[in-house]
Amino acid sequence: QVQLVESGGGLVQAGGSLRLSCAASGSIFGIYDMGWYRQAPGKQREVVAGITSGGSTNYADSVKGRFSISRDNAKKMVYLQMNSLKPEDTAVYYCTADVRTTAWGSKDYWGQGTQVTVSS
Repeated sequence: QVQLVESGGGLVQAGGSLRLSCAASGSIFGIYDMGWYRQAPGKQREVVAGITSGGSTNYADSVKGRFSISRDNAKKMVYLQMNSLKPEDTAVYYCTADVRTTAWGSKDYWGQGTQVTVSS
């Protein structure tokens, strides 16, 4: 079994910063791509950022220049540093990972989400 658990969410004023963390645990042989999604009230879930096992990153246009994704393969963790937060960043943030659970296959896993609320 594999679990992803997010942490670091909370309430912050506009212009502030938060750092989200996601820890993967369980029967893990390795982790390929990892990323962050978010779902704001009344909106669909959207991709925020992604990072490959080699460290290549991608960001949604709405967060470019403000957010930074990183990973620590030894700790099996992925992070999302969020700076210059805006009220429109308010959402539940989910981490995801493509996890190699056996010597021959991998699966996508999702965390339960962590709430980020940005006040004006």
